[in-house]
Amino acid sequence: MRFFSDNAAAAHPKVIEAIARANRLDTAYDGDEWSSRLDGAFSDLFETQVRALWVTTGTAANCLALAAMCPPYRAILCHRDAHIENDEAGAPGFFTGGAKLALLDGQGAKITPDSVASACDRIRNDVHQVQPAAISITNATEYGLVYTTPQVAALGELARSRGLALHMDGARFANALATTGDSPADATWRAGVDALSFGFVKNGGLNAEALILFRPELADEVAVRRKRAGHLLSKGRYLAAQILAMLEEDLWLENARAANAAAQTLARAAPHRLVYPVQANEIFLKASPDEATALRAAGFDFYDWAPGEIRLVTSWDQSGAPVEKLAEAIVRL
Repeated sequence: MRFFSDNAAAAHPKVIEAIARANRLDTAYDGDEWSSRLDGAFSDLFETQVRALWVTTGTAANCLALAAMCPPYRAILCHRDAHIENDEAGAPGFFTGGAKLALLDGQGAKITPDSVASACDRIRNDVHQVQPAAISITNATEYGLVYTTPQVAALGELARSRGLALHMDGARFANALATTGDSPADATWRAGVDALSFGFVKNGGLNAEALILFRPELADEVAVRRKRAGHLLSKGRYLAAQILAMLEEDLWLENARAANAAAQTLARAAPHRLVYPVQANEIFLKASPDEATALRAAGFDFYDWAPGEIRLVTSWDQSGAPVEKLAEAIVRL
């Protein structure tokens, strides 16, 4: 019974069916009928004109966006526990050609306007120090906390006042919106977000993520960088077909709600063990090494996060039985 990562979840049957329907001769790269529909589909979803590009990984989506917004000689402000800092093997520096990540603190991997402003104020405005060009936030964060729309808007306002771009790593964007109930538009461009890495793989996709550009002028730059980085697939229609299937009838949101509901079941089983509030589909629990061993002996798979802490991640496709069994096992500890 696997609660290690939603990266391991199955692809939704509708995604597999969409891939099968796309399995016929069409134009190569991103000139096919499925890829050509992405801009319109996402423009409808976000209630504004956007450019949407498929990529194969969240790392690529994050770093292509940041490379288009930050030159090699400037910096990207992010939390020190951000995925782009701890889990992308230096890819931001690789894609940008050398841009620096300036690391900030904040509870639950969230940053605030005050922390950003303080970091900017500490940088002298001269040639001896790296000047910031962008802010990157993760929603939901690496600790499963969700930025509310007012919190994003406050960061967006600060970004504009400082001349900075704002990027959102939305690997679990669907889970965040399933919690807040906000519209995709309100949670992003209306709050000042310039680019969104919209995650699908963790939420029922197979191997397709979307990079949404709310500043369409960035699209040509990103398209060239995508090709140069080796991410322009010859048969991109298979990625586009997956994404379109997830958008149809809000399957992306339905799946996220299922994963979040499973997480809440586990949270209710161990309120006194919670390290952070459960706001998406990640649960961080206090557990001794012996308790972790006992859970594994009962057949559960999860991640040892920090000394005395474990991480559980629920997925869209987990039936009630494994979730209930894990909840019962936690209660018995």
